[in-house]
Formats: sequence, C-alpha cells, structure tokens
Amino acid sequence: MRSDGVRLPPLNALRAFHAVMRHGSFRGAADNLLVSPQAVSQQIKLLEETLAVVLFDRRGRTIVPTESAVLLAHFVQSGFDEFREGVRRVARVGQRDRIDLNVSPYFATRYLVDRLDRFRARLPGADIRIKTMVEMPDFAADEVDVAIQWGFGQWRDVESTLLVRDPKIVCCSPALAARLTGPEDLARAPLVHLVLASDLWPRVLAHLGAAGGTDRNVIQVHDAASMRRAALSGLGIGLISRLDAIEDLQAGRLVAPFGLDALAGMAPADIPGFYLVLPRSHRRLKGVAAFCDWVLGEDWAREPGEGAPSWA
Repeated sequence: MRSDGVRLPPLNALRAFHAVMRHGSFRGAADNLLVSPQAVSQQIKLLEETLAVVLFDRRGRTIVPTESAVLLAHFVQSGFDEFREGVRRVARVGQRDRIDLNVSPYFATRYLVDRLDRFRARLPGADIRIKTMVEMPDFAADEVDVAIQWGFGQWRDVESTLLVRDPKIVCCSPALAARLTGPEDLARAPLVHLVLASDLWPRVLAHLGAAGGTDRNVIQVHDAASMRRAALSGLGIGLISRLDAIEDLQAGRLVAPFGLDALAGMAPADIPGFYLVLPRSHRRLKGVAAFCDWVLGEDWAREPGEGAPSWA
C-alpha cells in the first residue's frame, strides 16, 4: 500500500487485465501470455478484489468491459508504455541517436529519402534505420520509435500529426477510359481498392454523385505502387496519388477520364494523408525528438506544377 492509502494491485494482475482488454477474451489473453484461461480469470478476479470494483460483465462465454475497465485500461496502457520506454532508454545507452523509423513506402520514396540529408545535417551522428511496413507498426514488438503512416488520422492512444494530404486522381488505361461516359459508369467498372482503406472508393463515388455502386468487379491491393501498376496494366480503375498520376498522364500511359480536378472540393476528412505517429513517451529520446521537430518543420506539400495540360 502506498503512503496515499491506495493499494496497488499485483503486476501480473495488471498484465492479465491489459491482455484481456487488447484481445477481448480470457482465451485470447491466455494465448498471448502463454498461460491457461483459468489463470487469466484468477488474475482478473484478484484485480477486481483489490480494487473493489467489477471490471467485466460475464455473459456466458462473453465478457463485456465495464465503464471502470475502460477507464483503467487507458492508465494501464500508459503505464506499460512507460515501462517499455524506460527499458528501451536504459538498453540504448551509447546508442542514443539511433532512430528506428517505419515509413509508408510511398512517402519514403517520394518525399523522405531525398530530404534526409537535411536532417542528418541537423543531427550528424544519427543512426537512422528505416522500415517500410504498410500497416501501423506495433511500436514495442516491431522496435519502432516513430512512424509516418498513410491514412485518415484514425489511430488511438498515440500522437498523430498530419504532414501532407495525399489527394487522388481517378485514373485508368486509355482502353478502359473509352468505356466510360460519366461517373455513373463507375458502378459497373472494375475498381482497384486499397486493403487498408476499403471506404476510400465509396467516399469518392459519393463525391462524384455515383453512390450506390455494387461490390462487383472489386480488386484489392496493398499499397500505392500496386494500385498504380494495376491501373497501368488495364486491370481496373485506380485512385492514383497526384505526383504519380501527373507523370503517367503526361506520358500517355494513363487517362483521367473525369479530369484532374474531379475530386477537388472533397471534405478534408475524406482525403487521406501522411501522418507523423508515435507514442508520446518516445519523444523523450533525444534523436526521436530531433527527428519529430525536423519533420514537423518541413513543408512536405508538393504540387505537380502549374498549367496541367487540358487533355489529361
């Protein structure tokens, strides 16, 4: 018991609680912790007795977190984040300027790599290690300090800041474009979807007044490069990032059947972007803090140029 009269529960009970909240069941938590479901149940019971509150409503084999559990989970997560960060900081003595990044592949090649020399000039001793996983990393398990992720800023329990929007242009091969008379034809056309943003096309269709399209002719890819390749090969109609689209339109490889500005005026919330994402505690590392300051100070917005040709 602490001097303020609060009795702290055993760490194992908090670990079990944390695992249950993450996995949604005693069995899922048990698999994660490599113990039996009964052992997890006993730890949760011990935690409830220590706190004198009910954390889960038992409904047969289903458990539902109570309001107290939801509140506690936030602080337990923060506590474990602090534990991990403390271990990382101690383990990194002598490597304090090592920075493990996870960067969206498109942002890495189109934006970051060409500018990294500016950051290295600011922190010459930095040991920068870049991963390019498309999915949001598990900052602890994947040993990632900071990420630049593509999306809509939807991540919880982390700090996220928009760096630059990623506006799209509806593009396809010339052969496919010849079959389109207006946006309403998209409902019957092969559309290339991003796995991590299955609602992007519905947002685009709604903006174009072509809502109500079916799920037929759907092709799913994992990243921007695959989306572009699918459009170039004639496999389907893609939502191509503006920088790539301009190059392909000018070369005649792709066509923007509804014009370059068909998606202009979309609500900002419907336009994806690249975000700086990290747990707040990671800013305590000198190198990570310096990288974040540099990234946020850069102007990442790039326009393809004035006077785009009307034929596109």
